[in-house]
Amino acid sequence: MASIAAPGQLLTLNLAPSTSRRRRFPPTAAYASTSRLPTTVRCDLLSSSSPQNPKPLKSAPSKPLVTFTKTLAFSAATVLFHLTSSIPFFKGRVLRGGGGGGGSGGGGGGGGGGGGDGGFWLAIAKDDESQSQEWDSHGLPANIVVQLNKLSGFKKYKVSEILFFDRRRYSTVGTEDSFFEMVSLRPSGIYTKAQLQKELETLATCGMFEKVDLEGKTNPDGTIGVTISFTESTWQSADKFRCINVGLMPQSKPIEMDPDMTEKEKLEYFRSQEKDYRRRIDRARPCLLPMSVHREILMMLREQGKVSARLLQRIRDRVQKWYHDEGYACAQVVNFGNLNTKEVVCEVVEGDITQMVIQFQDKLGNVCEGNTQLGVLRRELPKQVRQGNVFNIEAGKQALRNINSLALFSNIEVNPRPDEKNEGGIIVEIKLKELEQKSAEVSTEWSIVPGRGGRPTLASIQPGGTVSFEHRNIKGLNRSILGSVTTSNFLNPQDDLAFKLEYVHPYLDGVYNPRNRTLRTSCFNSRKLSPVFTGGPGVDEVPPIWVDRAGVKANITENFTRQSKFTYGLVMEEITTRDESSHISPNGQRVLPSGGISADGPPTTLSGTGVDRMAFAQANITRDNTKFVNGAIVGERNVFQLDQGLGIGSKFPFFNRHQLTMTRFIQLKEVEEGAGKPPPPVLVLHGHYGGCVGDLPSYDAFTLGGPYSVRGYNMGEIGAARNIVELAAELRIPVKNTHVYVFAEHGNDLGSSKDVKGNPTEVYRRMGHGSSYGVGVKLGLVRAEYAVDHNSSTGTVFFRFGERF
Repeated sequence: MASIAAPGQLLTLNLAPSTSRRRRFPPTAAYASTSRLPTTVRCDLLSSSSPQNPKPLKSAPSKPLVTFTKTLAFSAATVLFHLTSSIPFFKGRVLRGGGGGGGSGGGGGGGGGGGGDGGFWLAIAKDDESQSQEWDSHGLPANIVVQLNKLSGFKKYKVSEILFFDRRRYSTVGTEDSFFEMVSLRPSGIYTKAQLQKELETLATCGMFEKVDLEGKTNPDGTIGVTISFTESTWQSADKFRCINVGLMPQSKPIEMDPDMTEKEKLEYFRSQEKDYRRRIDRARPCLLPMSVHREILMMLREQGKVSARLLQRIRDRVQKWYHDEGYACAQVVNFGNLNTKEVVCEVVEGDITQMVIQFQDKLGNVCEGNTQLGVLRRELPKQVRQGNVFNIEAGKQALRNINSLALFSNIEVNPRPDEKNEGGIIVEIKLKELEQKSAEVSTEWSIVPGRGGRPTLASIQPGGTVSFEHRNIKGLNRSILGSVTTSNFLNPQDDLAFKLEYVHPYLDGVYNPRNRTLRTSCFNSRKLSPVFTGGPGVDEVPPIWVDRAGVKANITENFTRQSKFTYGLVMEEITTRDESSHISPNGQRVLPSGGISADGPPTTLSGTGVDRMAFAQANITRDNTKFVNGAIVGERNVFQLDQGLGIGSKFPFFNRHQLTMTRFIQLKEVEEGAGKPPPPVLVLHGHYGGCVGDLPSYDAFTLGGPYSVRGYNMGEIGAARNIVELAAELRIPVKNTHVYVFAEHGNDLGSSKDVKGNPTEVYRRMGHGSSYGVGVKLGLVRAEYAVDHNSSTGTVFFRFGERF
């Protein structure tokens, strides 16, 4: 078993040996010569025919029909598909997802390792059956030509080389010639006379050759060189091309022609076969091949003149290339018909899905009854993996990602396999292992804060942390209850205990309703340090103000597409501002020259009491078209958020607070996508605007400065304002296993700092605008940056967690 890890997914390949088979179809044109074409490339990773015991394809009676049976090795991003049978299906090819994870919020869990967003993996063709080293010398004089029937039936001959000799061109063809695909013999292989005769028989009856011979040439070291001389089959010229899908069509059995037939009976026989094939063409469905490829093939037919076996192989390769490039991994050309007419008919088995099966498994892999309702799963599946469609590898991967996004399963497998009852059909199996419905976890942490010069410093030796629990997938409808309790001091948690309890109700309009809306309701209590009350350059440390928020929130999120969503809801909360001693603080504090602390700073709340109560409506629309290219994020992201005060609460607050954020990740160089491939350089352009009309308490003012605003400054060091604008540019250059970057940023209060109650920007001597530039390197989850602050013209090293954009 081979496995591939990708972010959030583990794609596992199980390979089993398979035997190539030939299809039998009736003749298609009267008086046509033998036209059966087997071409086999053995790419088995676990089992294949050894040269000691080759298993050539069984040929059928001569028919004017060319049949291709080719084993394919197919690669695609983040997934390996290995086709090992002559029909376009694969056994045991499994797309496996690492599951949705657990923990608070249904987050990340057991999904798969790192790496880029995917990669291309090539299945390397090889023989895995060990070859015996025992072989017999030919016992003949060196450098003589030996006919096949002159070889001994009791010896094992070692073949030193294999040559193809074209009688028409009177030259030896190179190994790149498509005819080499047809031969199962390999240099250094060991074969008996019977095996060599079987190989010759297969070549003689495949329809590719008008005449073919096999002979050996003795070498001084006891080995023999094999030369296959041939005359390529040709048919009359054609000026039309038709591609049909013959998947799921019943296969008619050919009627053997009696050698004692009269000429009239033979004529009737061929006419009957021709009528049968015409009816077959009329019943077949058109294939998916676009007209552009049709035109390419028509040009090939017109340029070639006569239709030849090599031309048919080129047509087959072009048709199959289009299918596989478009993700139709099961599609394969199986036959060519009408070869003695003006129209060449290409028969393709495209891989029609005949059934989709969803199966739940326990921890041991046994089939069991699942808790999740099937409607929840079916709405996540793309149409292309449902019955009646042609299986597409990209749709299979999308199904895996969609199910994985539910965060309900520890293991997900999307396994297409042949339908034994409907030849040419595909059964898509989806195997799922559910996560435990109830979970709880405790995490401890010590806070690291920037010290002097931006160096990381331990905030306290007292351990903090979070206790969280989750009850997921209630009633099998993906509803969940999540809760968490957080404190910065487990030894004395009542000092700053914060909690959140949330109920999530997806499919608000019903599981079978295509509208995708999710209801979230929560109650919360949180505490954060306010960046509004922060000193500017050269100002002594300002006593901090903490903002406690407690309340309830309800919103509905509607997903328009995978990239766009709209959220709207209502928030009711009580806001309390406190000093370091947790006392209610209606005003900001400042340090007096004498060293004392004065509490006559800007008001901290709208009411002037240190406690505000308010209700407001909130809406947010997000469009995120970003994607990963070898681990680098590219694309664009736009976010617009609106908070509308309803005049309910302290001082009847009525306001409109709005923000617009636009970020562009511009790929500067085209690169080949795949595992282990280098990411492209990326230019990031970022803009953010925030504004407020109406009542504005200090704790809701927009602040400038900090790791997610203007780097090189502390949180809020530039100012607090009613309206702000931020601009940033960052150039990311990939280096081994990471990337380095340079950046420049600017923030401006647009002269609106004075419109904030008490003007905290002026009180704490901040500039109201500022710029910075610097360099950085990404070290895992940490950003190490050196930034120059233009306001003080000093440079500082910072260590930050997470992403800036």
